[in-house]
Amino acid sequence: MPDNSFDVASKIDLQEVSNAIQQTLKEVHTRFDLKNAKCRLDWNPNEHQILLGAEDEFKLKAVNEVLEQKMVRRGVPLKGLTYGAIEPAAGSTVQQGITLQQGIPIEKAREIVKVIKNSKLKAQAAIQADVVRVSGRDRDTLQQVIQLLRNTDFGIDVQFTNYRTN
Repeated sequence: MPDNSFDVASKIDLQEVSNAIQQTLKEVHTRFDLKNAKCRLDWNPNEHQILLGAEDEFKLKAVNEVLEQKMVRRGVPLKGLTYGAIEPAAGSTVQQGITLQQGIPIEKAREIVKVIKNSKLKAQAAIQADVVRVSGRDRDTLQQVIQLLRNTDFGIDVQFTNYRTN
């Protein structure tokens, strides 16, 4: 009977994202090259989306770089951002949507479970909503699973939470 468990999750701290956006707006409004460039950042925390807008693609990329720098400084993983296509917008401007990942997509969860099963470690993995619960008899095995998952690139940012031992 497995006594120890932990969850593999992929969450982004929305408060840190909000802080990074505020810092980005502050810098964009004071930077000489972006001062009157019709730059904007729209943040929708309920839908986990950011909408960047600027006069042209060059300025849009500059705003995006500033945003990424601020996010890295605040500990927001860039692997959790999904960029949309750059589209023309009203008033001869361009815009780009960025979606924040909250939870592990089902395909990635299946991939994580497959990696754990193929490792031949004595641990069970189960998909529970947007997390993967890994349970095993001893802590050493779970530590090996964590190390295995850290060394495997799934294309998403993963955290190990809810570590329980008995």
